[in-house]
Amino acid sequence: MGEVAVVGLGGMGRAIARNLVRAGHETVVWNRSAGPAEELAEAGALRAASLAQALQCPVVLSVLSDDAAFAEAFLDSGVLGEARQGAVHVNMATVSVELARRAAEAHAAHGIGYVSAPVFGRVGVAEAGALNVLAAGEPELVDKAQPFFDVIGSRTWRLGELPEQANTAKVLGNYLIACAIQSLGEAVSVAAAAGTDPGRFVELLASTLFPGPVYSGYGSMIAQRRYQPAGFTTALGRKDLHLALDAAAGQAVPLPFGEVLRGVFEQAIADGRAADDWAAIAEQQPR
Repeated sequence: MGEVAVVGLGGMGRAIARNLVRAGHETVVWNRSAGPAEELAEAGALRAASLAQALQCPVVLSVLSDDAAFAEAFLDSGVLGEARQGAVHVNMATVSVELARRAAEAHAAHGIGYVSAPVFGRVGVAEAGALNVLAAGEPELVDKAQPFFDVIGSRTWRLGELPEQANTAKVLGNYLIACAIQSLGEAVSVAAAAGTDPGRFVELLASTLFPGPVYSGYGSMIAQRRYQPAGFTTALGRKDLHLALDAAAGQAVPLPFGEVLRGVFEQAIADGRAADDWAAIAEQQPR
């Protein structure tokens, strides 16, 4: 089995690392706070003393929260100068296209391969090893990471040789989820005003016109007005919306509905829903 490091042990990172350990891979873990790494060490992982030590593995998967966290850890710290030559760093976070380009250049300057591989799927999907992995980078680099993708995901989608191509696909996917949440909130509010049971209405939509996890999962949250516990917060949703708008602007392509969503997210956060599941943006629609 291969040697791999997992950096960033939030809910997603812990699930990914645990599955790699269970699959028999020698798994090194590092996290800024000690607790999650200690927990995984008890499950069979090897705890790195530092990020630089984790970067001695031939393949490193990082799962940090956003552009700022990634840049602080890898690009602004000088740690890439201590990494193993020829290693492959796979960034699984949802980051901006601009950061993906900057990261690819910085890694190349230090003789380190760089792959973008954000995922579709929440923590429960990660725990089940059923993520959809959106991978982009030089094919031979993706090949080195593929055995680990096979453990943590149900399918790897190879989207191109430029890392930012995977990040563009990821933020556009999340943009479409936000569009679906907003349209669901609008439709449910009208159906409820007409006296139709919201839960029954959502069941109809998810069973006929729009089968799949987005309409069934978010639709049930909206129908029940249940936004805790949050699988993906409104604050994170706003961040990803802005990433999609930036990606579109970089291609000089407008996203008219994205501007509508910008206002919806801002109002939801002003109303105190930043920590709620992002399905809570539906509450901006009168019910």
